[in-house]
Amino acid sequence: MKEIKNISRSRAQESSAAIERLYITMRHLFNRGFYKPMGVSGETLREALLELRPEIYGSIADEKVELNGLLYVIERLPVGIEECRYINLTSDEGYSKSHFKAIVPPKRRRNCYRIDEEQMNVEITRGRSDIYDILTHLTFIFIESHKIKDKVLIDENNNEVVRDWLKIEQAALQPKKLTQIEKEQAISHAANVLGRTFVEILDIYDAFGTTEKPDRFLHVIYWLGKLAIEEVVDNNKRTITFSPILRERLGHHIHGEIWANNIKEVLKNNDLLVRPIHIISANMHSVMNSIFATHVLKTKFKDKSDFFIFEELSKQGAHDVRDKVEEFALKHGMISLPDTSGTNIDVQIFDTAKIDWVKSAFPNAKIGKDNPVIIVMDYAFGEQAYETIDELLKPYKNGKEKTLINVESVSIMGKAGILEGGKGDIMIPNAHINEGTADNYFFENQLTADMFEGNDIPVFAGPMITVLGTSLQNKDLLKFFHESTWSVIGLEMEGAYYQKAIQSASKIRKSINPNVKVRYAYYASDNPLETGSTLASGGLGTTGVKPTYLITIKILEQIFNTK
Repeated sequence: MKEIKNISRSRAQESSAAIERLYITMRHLFNRGFYKPMGVSGETLREALLELRPEIYGSIADEKVELNGLLYVIERLPVGIEECRYINLTSDEGYSKSHFKAIVPPKRRRNCYRIDEEQMNVEITRGRSDIYDILTHLTFIFIESHKIKDKVLIDENNNEVVRDWLKIEQAALQPKKLTQIEKEQAISHAANVLGRTFVEILDIYDAFGTTEKPDRFLHVIYWLGKLAIEEVVDNNKRTITFSPILRERLGHHIHGEIWANNIKEVLKNNDLLVRPIHIISANMHSVMNSIFATHVLKTKFKDKSDFFIFEELSKQGAHDVRDKVEEFALKHGMISLPDTSGTNIDVQIFDTAKIDWVKSAFPNAKIGKDNPVIIVMDYAFGEQAYETIDELLKPYKNGKEKTLINVESVSIMGKAGILEGGKGDIMIPNAHINEGTADNYFFENQLTADMFEGNDIPVFAGPMITVLGTSLQNKDLLKFFHESTWSVIGLEMEGAYYQKAIQSASKIRKSINPNVKVRYAYYASDNPLETGSTLASGGLGTTGVKPTYLITIKILEQIFNTK
């Protein structure tokens, strides 16, 4: 038993060392300005990722191509990136004012621009975490592309390929949608090349598709393999570059400062700056819906529960009912601030003085004469959480005049990976452990596990780890954090950065109330310790609706003093 524990600890240590190597290497390559992922300069990244074998990338270390991991990554990268030999990471350098059309990946809010047939520019406005995320994903798909190359290239000297590859090429370059027979023939050839069964490919095929490109799966496989073959046959290596402006600006809070100043200007112009302020990091619907939806939609959904209404609002195509709630909210104290700073973090401001509480879900709200203001900010990404909250908590400057912001509470509601339990369960942290550093943040959480009892949702309480990237976690490392004296219950990407900003503003800079209240609660999006339950296994669907709104309502109940 002791020997098994030592092996497990050794693997956890190896994984930890691999993550450290990955980040040191990425920083070095960033400072260098460019590198070739499948060349000598990218070798350390590839080796570290293969040693780490993150759960999200499944069979990355096997000969067969990893399908779920590939889908997860492709959804977070711009359409067409598989065709590009040159990928240029830039700051916001004015491409939005050009003829180039912004390409936004389905599952990541970042602007990308196809410069020409061979080059894709990706805007980095959310800090280092964004760079780590992209480089890790690109390293993964390039490793997978060389697996394809190994299966199809018979002779490097004569550029000779297997018959299956020629058939895939023919199908992938077909301008029209494939017929059922053509599609199944192509899948049969792809199965041989990818080392997967016919049914495995058939099951995931349509998930890759878009309206314009229903057969995109074959397109992605073909272009990944094609560029990998050309790297070997023609020595035409793919290259990743970092623009000089990006290297100059990174870490200077440029976008976060603009974002925070925009919010403070709106507060000032609406005479809200000196009011008590409650900041909530959440999505752009749960706070608005929790306050107004049940009143606005009570006739449409007569005799239905609040959570039934919330589920209806969360369904695809429910634009009419969502618009109805938003229209009502805008007339009753809500100000909408779509982002213009480049952070990709939209904001809503709620002036409680303008809320008719009888027409809300909180008719017994006790907010006092001061009429607090609620600032709801959309989710930040990794280190961006520090940049945005740090800037928001700074005093408002108007010439030489400084106005301290009266922040009474900061609440964080988000998704996280869970290490004991399943999708949709709730986690209440009492500390954030920052992976890869010696920074640990203990805090008094105003939310407790007891508050969520009786709702048929398991609740877990304890420390959580703020990871450098969810796509870099493996079972051995997570098991160590969970089963050792750390007793970690889950992992996420922003908690330690939020708390670092709050503590420095309240305890060191004294720019906000030193006794500011904090609330942290997360619902589980995945369990990386369970095979088939990682982020790559698919979304939550309606499973996340109930915990999302339970947490939101508990936060609002404390702000409105209703319980």
